[in-house]
Amino acid sequence: MSAPLTGKVALVTGASRGIGKGIALVLAEQGATVYVTGRTVREGDYYLPGTVGGTAAECDARGKASGGRGIAVACDHGDDAAVAALFERIGAEQGRLDILVNNAFSLSDDLLEPKGFWEKPLSNLEMWDVGVKSNYVAAWHAAGLMVPQKSGLIVAISGFAAVTYTYGVIFGTSKSAVDRMARDMAIELEPHGVASLTLWQGLTLTEKAKDNLEKMGDQMTTSITQMHGSSVEHPGRVIAALAADPEIMKRSGGEFVTAELAQEYGLTDIDGQVIQSARATRGSPVWKPIAATTDAG
Repeated sequence: MSAPLTGKVALVTGASRGIGKGIALVLAEQGATVYVTGRTVREGDYYLPGTVGGTAAECDARGKASGGRGIAVACDHGDDAAVAALFERIGAEQGRLDILVNNAFSLSDDLLEPKGFWEKPLSNLEMWDVGVKSNYVAAWHAAGLMVPQKSGLIVAISGFAAVTYTYGVIFGTSKSAVDRMARDMAIELEPHGVASLTLWQGLTLTEKAKDNLEKMGDQMTTSITQMHGSSVEHPGRVIAALAADPEIMKRSGGEFVTAELAQEYGLTDIDGQVIQSARATRGSPVWKPIAATTDAG
């Protein structure tokens, strides 16, 4: 019996480490060919461990039984020409794309510093460039491959920052924009059988999150620090279930709390724990799937 995602082609952006890496590993384990992108090529290029090649190699190992594998592509998602070349390569090598996970995001070094937005440099707008604009550019190219094949899934990684103050103005605005973008894309993609949706992550125990909690946990809000964090693979399990769901179009256009979808699909984290939703303390999604609304607005 083949794995759920055997024959599927996926692209996970920003997958040198963190959530992107976790998602890539799960998709490969379940049979997908996964293109892994990121800016870190050599260990030591970034202060935290992880490279695109390292993630791809782990994908190969995890996908050995299912036929899944990883393909590393060094790519700065703030460089539109590099992104165009990435999608041209996927089209040439695979002839299709089934899953795009828009995860790449550029977090500013002063993200957790308790200063007003006017006290932080305008260069922090890189979070908008690699986090909002980059989502649009990648989805634009992905749609060019998915629409002709009449299938596909585009997932935007967002969070409760879309409705609750988190980390600062640019961060919250970026996540809000990503959510609305995914919603409007769903409306235009719906006639072509391509789904677009957003996942709201709670606290995810990435390398950066662990480092931040250790160094600056006392400066974070208790609604964040008191969450039970998930592993980086937990959202990957949810995305794999979505990609294998024959009724995925019924979810298109919606914002979903990852923990809640996991419970719907009967999924636990890698340690067997059921991750709880932070809806009660952090806020509720705004957009329902377009199939559940009376109009496309």
